[in-house]
Amino acid sequence: MPPPTVRRSTPPPSSDSDPDPSFQSRVILYHQTHHSPSTGLPISLLSLLTEAADYVPITHLILAAVHLNTPPGNIHLNNHPPSEPHNNQLWEDVSTLQEVGIKILAMLGGAAQGTFTRLDSTDEKTFEEFYVPLKDMLRRHKFDGIDLDVEEEMSLNGIIRLIDRLRSDFGRDFIITLAPVARALQGGPHLSGFDYEALEIMRGSSIDWYNVQFYNNWGNAGDVEDYGEIVARGWKAEKVVMGCVTNPGNGHGWVYGRRLREVVRGLRILFPRFGGVMGWEYFNAVMGDGDVNLEVQEERPWRWAEGIMQVIREV
Repeated sequence: MPPPTVRRSTPPPSSDSDPDPSFQSRVILYHQTHHSPSTGLPISLLSLLTEAADYVPITHLILAAVHLNTPPGNIHLNNHPPSEPHNNQLWEDVSTLQEVGIKILAMLGGAAQGTFTRLDSTDEKTFEEFYVPLKDMLRRHKFDGIDLDVEEEMSLNGIIRLIDRLRSDFGRDFIITLAPVARALQGGPHLSGFDYEALEIMRGSSIDWYNVQFYNNWGNAGDVEDYGEIVARGWKAEKVVMGCVTNPGNGHGWVYGRRLREVVRGLRILFPRFGGVMGWEYFNAVMGDGDVNLEVQEERPWRWAEGIMQVIREV
Protein backbone atom coordinates (compact mmCIF):
# COMPACT_ATOMS: atom_id res chain seq x y z
CA MET A 1 0.00 0.00 0.00
CA PRO A 2 1.27 3.54 -0.69
CA PRO A 3 2.49 5.47 2.36
CA PRO A 4 0.05 7.99 3.84
CA THR A 5 0.66 11.65 3.16
CA VAL A 6 2.39 13.06 6.24
CA ARG A 7 5.10 15.52 7.08
CA ARG A 8 8.59 14.20 7.39
CA SER A 9 10.14 14.04 10.84
CA THR A 10 12.03 17.30 11.39
CA PRO A 11 13.77 18.85 14.40
CA PRO A 12 11.43 20.91 16.59
CA PRO A 13 11.69 24.68 16.79
CA SER A 14 14.28 25.98 19.27
CA SER A 15 14.58 29.25 21.12
CA ASP A 16 17.58 31.56 20.91
CA SER A 17 18.46 30.53 24.46
CA ASP A 18 19.03 26.92 23.40
CA PRO A 19 22.81 26.47 23.14
CA ASP A 20 22.37 23.90 20.36
CA PRO A 21 19.32 24.66 18.19
CA SER A 22 20.09 21.65 15.99
CA PHE A 23 19.65 19.18 18.84
CA GLN A 24 16.35 17.30 19.01
CA SER A 25 15.17 15.52 22.12
CA ARG A 26 13.88 12.10 21.16
CA VAL A 27 10.37 10.70 21.53
CA ILE A 28 10.62 6.92 21.47
CA LEU A 29 8.00 4.19 21.67
CA TYR A 30 8.54 0.52 22.31
CA HIS A 31 6.21 -1.81 20.42
CA GLN A 32 5.93 -5.32 21.84
CA THR A 33 2.21 -6.12 21.62
CA HIS A 34 1.87 -6.45 17.84
CA HIS A 35 -1.61 -8.01 17.83
CA SER A 36 -4.74 -7.00 19.72
CA PRO A 37 -5.16 -9.08 22.90
CA SER A 38 -8.93 -9.08 22.34
CA THR A 39 -9.23 -9.72 18.57
CA GLY A 40 -5.86 -11.12 17.56
CA LEU A 41 -5.71 -8.66 14.65
CA PRO A 42 -2.49 -6.77 13.87
CA ILE A 43 -2.14 -3.43 15.63
CA SER A 44 -1.47 -0.82 12.98
CA LEU A 45 1.40 1.57 13.50
CA LEU A 46 0.16 3.84 10.72
CA SER A 47 -2.14 5.73 13.09
CA LEU A 48 1.03 7.42 14.34
CA LEU A 49 1.14 9.06 10.91
CA THR A 50 -2.50 9.41 9.85
CA GLU A 51 -4.25 10.25 13.14
CA ALA A 52 -1.67 12.37 14.95
CA ALA A 53 -1.21 16.12 14.50
CA ASP A 54 0.48 17.73 11.50
CA TYR A 55 3.88 16.44 12.60
CA VAL A 56 5.38 12.99 13.16
CA PRO A 57 4.96 12.35 16.91
CA ILE A 58 7.93 9.99 17.41
CA THR A 59 11.55 9.92 16.34
CA HIS A 60 12.23 6.22 16.97
CA LEU A 61 10.28 2.99 17.34
CA ILE A 62 11.81 -0.01 19.11
CA LEU A 63 10.39 -3.42 18.18
CA ALA A 64 10.35 -5.84 21.09
CA ALA A 65 11.42 -8.39 21.85
CA VAL A 66 14.06 -10.40 19.98
CA HIS A 67 15.23 -13.57 21.74
CA LEU A 68 18.13 -15.87 20.84
CA ASN A 69 17.07 -19.40 21.67
CA THR A 70 18.77 -22.76 21.36
CA PRO A 71 19.94 -24.14 19.06
CA PRO A 72 21.85 -21.23 17.43
CA GLY A 73 19.78 -19.55 14.73
CA ASN A 74 16.49 -20.12 16.56
CA ILE A 75 15.49 -16.46 16.78
CA HIS A 76 12.06 -15.28 17.85
CA LEU A 77 10.37 -11.91 17.76
CA ASN A 78 8.20 -12.49 20.81
CA ASN A 79 6.72 -15.97 20.16
CA HIS A 80 7.35 -16.32 16.43
CA PRO A 81 10.30 -16.25 14.03
CA PRO A 82 10.58 -12.73 12.60
CA SER A 83 9.91 -13.82 9.00
CA GLU A 84 6.73 -15.79 9.71
CA PRO A 85 3.56 -14.54 7.91
CA HIS A 86 2.26 -13.68 11.40
CA ASN A 87 4.48 -10.57 11.18
CA ASN A 88 3.80 -9.51 7.58
CA GLN A 89 1.65 -6.50 8.49
CA LEU A 90 4.22 -5.40 11.06
CA TRP A 91 7.01 -5.28 8.48
CA GLU A 92 4.82 -3.35 6.02
CA ASP A 93 4.04 -0.74 8.69
CA VAL A 94 7.68 -0.53 9.75
CA SER A 95 8.75 0.15 6.17
CA THR A 96 6.23 3.00 5.93
CA LEU A 97 7.46 4.55 9.17
CA GLN A 98 11.03 4.41 7.90
CA GLU A 99 9.99 6.17 4.70
CA VAL A 100 8.92 9.24 6.69
CA GLY A 101 12.11 9.36 8.75
CA ILE A 102 11.34 7.29 11.84
CA LYS A 103 14.25 5.08 12.86
CA ILE A 104 13.43 1.46 13.74
CA LEU A 105 15.43 -0.46 16.33
CA ALA A 106 15.22 -4.08 17.46
CA MET A 107 15.07 -4.65 21.20
CA LEU A 108 17.24 -7.62 22.13
CA GLY A 109 16.60 -9.42 25.41
CA GLY A 110 14.37 -8.02 28.12
CA ALA A 111 12.77 -9.97 30.92
CA ALA A 112 13.08 -13.36 29.20
CA GLN A 113 16.38 -14.90 30.24
CA GLY A 114 19.05 -16.56 28.12
CA THR A 115 19.88 -14.29 25.18
CA PHE A 116 22.77 -12.47 26.82
CA THR A 117 23.99 -15.56 28.67
CA ARG A 118 24.52 -17.14 25.24
CA LEU A 119 26.23 -14.04 23.84
CA ASP A 120 28.41 -13.80 26.97
CA SER A 121 30.06 -17.17 26.36
CA THR A 122 33.84 -17.13 26.76
CA ASP A 123 33.99 -19.63 23.91
CA GLU A 124 34.37 -17.63 20.71
CA LYS A 125 32.84 -20.36 18.59
CA THR A 126 29.67 -20.30 20.71
CA PHE A 127 29.49 -16.51 20.50
CA GLU A 128 29.75 -16.63 16.71
CA GLU A 129 27.08 -19.33 16.45
CA PHE A 130 24.54 -17.11 18.21
CA TYR A 131 25.74 -13.71 16.96
CA VAL A 132 25.91 -14.33 13.21
CA PRO A 133 22.19 -15.27 12.82
CA LEU A 134 21.31 -12.13 14.82
CA LYS A 135 23.43 -10.02 12.47
CA ASP A 136 21.76 -11.60 9.46
CA MET A 137 18.27 -11.00 10.88
CA LEU A 138 19.03 -7.31 11.53
CA ARG A 139 20.17 -6.90 7.93
CA ARG A 140 17.31 -8.91 6.44
CA HIS A 141 14.69 -6.71 8.10
CA LYS A 142 16.61 -3.46 7.53
CA PHE A 143 16.79 -2.31 11.13
CA ASP A 144 18.34 1.09 11.77
CA GLY A 145 19.73 0.00 15.13
CA ILE A 146 19.53 -2.25 18.16
CA ASP A 147 18.52 -1.73 21.78
CA LEU A 148 20.37 -4.01 24.20
CA ASP A 149 18.02 -4.64 27.13
CA VAL A 150 20.24 -6.67 29.45
CA GLU A 151 18.09 -7.92 32.32
CA GLU A 152 20.31 -10.84 33.30
CA GLU A 153 23.89 -11.22 34.47
CA MET A 154 26.42 -10.35 31.78
CA SER A 155 30.12 -9.56 32.04
CA LEU A 156 31.64 -6.21 31.08
CA ASN A 157 33.90 -7.99 28.61
CA GLY A 158 30.88 -9.71 27.08
CA ILE A 159 28.85 -6.55 26.46
CA ILE A 160 31.95 -4.78 25.09
CA ARG A 161 32.58 -7.64 22.65
CA LEU A 162 28.96 -7.48 21.46
CA ILE A 163 29.02 -3.70 21.00
CA ASP A 164 32.36 -3.86 19.18
CA ARG A 165 31.08 -6.49 16.74
CA LEU A 166 27.87 -4.57 16.06
CA ARG A 167 29.78 -1.35 15.41
CA SER A 168 32.30 -3.14 13.19
CA ASP A 169 29.65 -5.00 11.19
CA PHE A 170 27.08 -2.21 10.79
CA GLY A 171 29.11 1.00 10.83
CA ARG A 172 28.82 4.36 12.52
CA ASP A 173 25.29 5.19 11.32
CA PHE A 174 23.81 2.10 12.98
CA ILE A 175 22.19 3.06 16.30
CA ILE A 176 23.29 1.18 19.42
CA THR A 177 21.44 1.85 22.67
CA LEU A 178 21.10 0.13 26.04
CA ALA A 179 18.12 0.05 28.41
CA PRO A 180 19.32 0.13 32.03
CA VAL A 181 17.12 0.84 35.01
CA ALA A 182 17.65 4.30 36.49
CA ARG A 183 19.43 2.92 39.56
CA ALA A 184 22.16 1.55 37.28
CA LEU A 185 23.18 5.11 36.32
CA GLN A 186 22.98 6.26 39.95
CA GLY A 187 25.51 3.74 41.18
CA GLY A 188 22.85 1.49 42.74
CA PRO A 189 21.84 -2.16 42.32
CA HIS A 190 20.44 -3.14 38.94
CA LEU A 191 19.71 -6.04 36.56
CA SER A 192 22.62 -6.27 34.13
CA GLY A 193 25.65 -7.48 36.07
CA PHE A 194 28.24 -5.13 34.52
CA ASP A 195 29.06 -1.57 35.61
CA TYR A 196 27.43 1.00 33.29
CA GLU A 197 29.79 3.77 34.32
CA ALA A 198 32.76 1.59 33.39
CA LEU A 199 31.05 0.69 30.10
CA GLU A 200 30.48 4.36 29.26
CA ILE A 201 34.12 5.17 29.98
CA MET A 202 35.36 2.30 27.83
CA ARG A 203 32.82 2.30 24.96
CA GLY A 204 30.74 5.47 25.31
CA SER A 205 31.78 6.59 21.85
CA SER A 206 30.07 3.49 20.41
CA ILE A 207 26.82 3.90 22.40
CA ASP A 208 24.32 6.42 21.04
CA TRP A 209 22.19 6.76 24.18
CA TYR A 210 20.50 4.94 27.05
CA ASN A 211 16.74 4.23 27.26
CA VAL A 212 16.60 4.45 31.05
CA GLN A 213 13.74 2.75 32.92
CA PHE A 214 12.25 5.18 35.46
CA TYR A 215 9.51 2.78 36.58
CA ASN A 216 8.83 -0.46 38.47
CA ASN A 217 10.51 1.08 41.54
CA TRP A 218 13.81 1.58 39.71
CA GLY A 219 13.21 5.33 39.26
CA ASN A 220 10.55 8.02 39.28
CA ALA A 221 9.38 9.84 36.14
CA GLY A 222 6.97 11.94 38.18
CA ASP A 223 9.53 14.61 39.05
CA VAL A 224 12.94 15.85 37.85
CA GLU A 225 14.97 14.62 40.82
CA ASP A 226 15.97 11.11 39.70
CA TYR A 227 16.95 12.33 36.25
CA GLY A 228 18.87 15.24 37.77
CA GLU A 229 20.76 12.86 40.06
CA ILE A 230 21.96 10.89 37.03
CA VAL A 231 23.23 14.03 35.29
CA ALA A 232 24.86 15.18 38.55
CA ARG A 233 26.90 11.95 38.52
CA GLY A 234 28.45 13.03 35.23
CA TRP A 235 26.16 11.43 32.63
CA LYS A 236 25.50 13.63 29.59
CA ALA A 237 21.84 14.63 29.43
CA GLU A 238 21.73 14.07 25.67
CA LYS A 239 22.52 10.38 26.25
CA VAL A 240 19.89 9.83 28.96
CA VAL A 241 16.34 9.20 27.71
CA MET A 242 13.72 9.15 30.47
CA GLY A 243 11.69 5.95 30.17
CA CYS A 244 8.05 5.79 31.33
CA VAL A 245 5.24 3.28 31.29
CA THR A 246 2.40 4.51 29.09
CA ASN A 247 -0.42 2.77 30.95
CA PRO A 248 -0.97 1.76 34.61
CA GLY A 249 -1.23 -1.83 33.37
CA ASN A 250 2.26 -1.78 31.87
CA GLY A 251 4.14 -1.49 35.16
CA HIS A 252 4.38 0.40 38.42
CA GLY A 253 5.00 4.13 38.27
CA TRP A 254 2.70 5.38 35.50
CA VAL A 255 2.57 9.19 35.45
CA TYR A 256 -0.58 10.82 34.14
CA GLY A 257 -0.24 13.12 31.16
CA ARG A 258 -0.47 16.58 32.68
CA ARG A 259 2.15 15.78 35.30
CA LEU A 260 4.43 14.03 32.82
CA ARG A 261 4.34 16.99 30.47
CA GLU A 262 5.26 19.30 33.37
CA VAL A 263 8.25 17.10 34.18
CA VAL A 264 9.40 17.02 30.55
CA ARG A 265 9.02 20.78 30.32
CA GLY A 266 11.09 21.19 33.47
CA LEU A 267 13.82 18.86 32.24
CA ARG A 268 14.08 20.77 28.97
CA ILE A 269 14.61 23.97 30.95
CA LEU A 270 17.19 22.40 33.27
CA PHE A 271 18.96 20.49 30.49
CA PRO A 272 18.65 22.10 27.03
CA ARG A 273 20.16 18.93 25.55
CA PHE A 274 17.66 16.70 27.37
CA GLY A 275 17.86 13.24 25.80
CA GLY A 276 14.11 12.76 25.43
CA VAL A 277 11.29 10.48 26.53
CA MET A 278 10.67 6.79 25.97
CA GLY A 279 7.33 5.02 26.46
CA TRP A 280 6.67 1.34 27.17
CA GLU A 281 4.59 0.61 25.13
CA TYR A 282 2.51 1.75 22.14
CA PHE A 283 -0.62 -0.41 21.87
CA ASN A 284 -2.41 0.80 25.05
CA ALA A 285 -0.72 4.15 25.67
CA VAL A 286 -2.86 6.70 27.52
CA MET A 287 -2.32 10.20 28.84
CA GLY A 288 -5.06 9.91 31.47
CA ASP A 289 -6.14 13.56 31.27
CA GLY A 290 -9.74 14.73 31.18
CA ASP A 291 -12.96 12.89 31.85
CA VAL A 292 -12.52 10.14 29.24
CA ASN A 293 -11.85 6.77 30.89
CA LEU A 294 -8.62 4.93 30.19
CA GLU A 295 -10.24 2.13 28.19
CA VAL A 296 -11.58 4.68 25.70
CA GLN A 297 -8.21 6.44 25.58
CA GLU A 298 -6.51 3.12 24.77
CA GLU A 299 -8.31 3.23 21.44
CA ARG A 300 -6.17 6.27 20.52
CA PRO A 301 -2.66 5.29 21.68
CA TRP A 302 -0.90 7.74 19.35
CA ARG A 303 -2.08 10.59 21.56
CA TRP A 304 0.49 9.74 24.24
CA ALA A 305 3.38 10.38 21.85
CA GLU A 306 1.57 13.36 20.38
CA GLY A 307 1.29 14.96 23.82
CA ILE A 308 4.97 14.42 24.59
CA MET A 309 6.12 15.70 21.21
CA GLN A 310 4.06 18.86 21.70
CA VAL A 311 6.18 19.69 24.75
CA ILE A 312 9.41 18.74 22.96
CA ARG A 313 8.49 21.12 20.13
CA GLU A 314 7.70 24.10 22.37
CA VAL A 315 9.75 27.20 21.70
